[in-house]
Amino acid sequence: MVSDSLDSRVTVADIAAEAGVSRATVSKVLNGRSDVAPATRSQIETLLARRGYVPTKRTKRPLHLPLPRPAARRGGLLELVVSDVNSPWAAEVIRGAEQEARPARVGVVVSVFDGAPGHGQQWLEDIADRAPGGIILALSELTPADLTRIAKLGLPAVLVDPVGDADGTIPSIGAGNWGGGMAAAKHLVELGHRRIGMITGPMRLLCSQARLAGCRAALERAGLTLDDDLVQHGDFHYHSGFSLTQALLDRPGPPTAIFAGNDEQALGVYAAIQERGLRVPADVSVVGFDDVPMAQWMAPPLTTVRQPIAKMAALAVRSLLGHQDGAEMTEGRVELSTKLVVRASTAPYSPG
Repeated sequence: MVSDSLDSRVTVADIAAEAGVSRATVSKVLNGRSDVAPATRSQIETLLARRGYVPTKRTKRPLHLPLPRPAARRGGLLELVVSDVNSPWAAEVIRGAEQEARPARVGVVVSVFDGAPGHGQQWLEDIADRAPGGIILALSELTPADLTRIAKLGLPAVLVDPVGDADGTIPSIGAGNWGGGMAAAKHLVELGHRRIGMITGPMRLLCSQARLAGCRAALERAGLTLDDDLVQHGDFHYHSGFSLTQALLDRPGPPTAIFAGNDEQALGVYAAIQERGLRVPADVSVVGFDDVPMAQWMAPPLTTVRQPIAKMAALAVRSLLGHQDGAEMTEGRVELSTKLVVRASTAPYSPG
């Protein structure tokens, strides 16, 4: 550790005041700590050189200061940004990130970015003040302007399950949405269902488009066609699953099976079916997507497409920690496979 007593009479406090940062941040730069934003580090190093800062030499390390930690005990922070902290999906992301960061003694700070007007700039300023070692972006969608502002922070970042069209400037980790949609529909076709309904997520999102496209492809491969009248566009939340299932059941030829765009919507599908006095799966089979923990506790337990949400978050943490240790960040998109998990919410089609 360096002292604030300087041969040139320029103090750490002087540098901090001119740079507009805390004394602790200046000390981190002087000690070679990695948890300072590159832009802030560059500004402080320029000031140190221009003002002629010279630390006082010490022959011994003061006993009250900790010894340097080995790499496995690096400490520091990572920023995890979500758009809706209350969703089951976000809970899995947080769990995966925290479990991977804990052995490295790295803290995970969770912040919410909901895209509200005026929120973005304050959010960016708060992250810059915390100066995390990296950012995990688990957001519903990012605009090009958002990506540009994030890049200006100069911090390494990874996108988790990006649902927008990531341009490749930020590495991303996602799952096979098209393959998952195909597996869900193929399962229902193999059970004998022909009138299959689908409740998608928002169609501006690529994951919603891919899951619907995969569903169509499975039916076409079986010589069938997905009836557009049985496709409803939701928002990935419970209430849209409920109301859109009611709309499907009101049709002259209602579906005998429904593929929900995610597990939260599937919960709403269940409620609408049961409100009509119908049963899952005796009257209507249901498939979800995600396999969040609640899927196995639903009554009956939900057949769903598992995407490795926690694993995606863990890989994002691993990538950022590796970057801190000098490894190159993987460019482009890493895509993990999905898997159909068959439980009790699907059954063979039974006419009448």
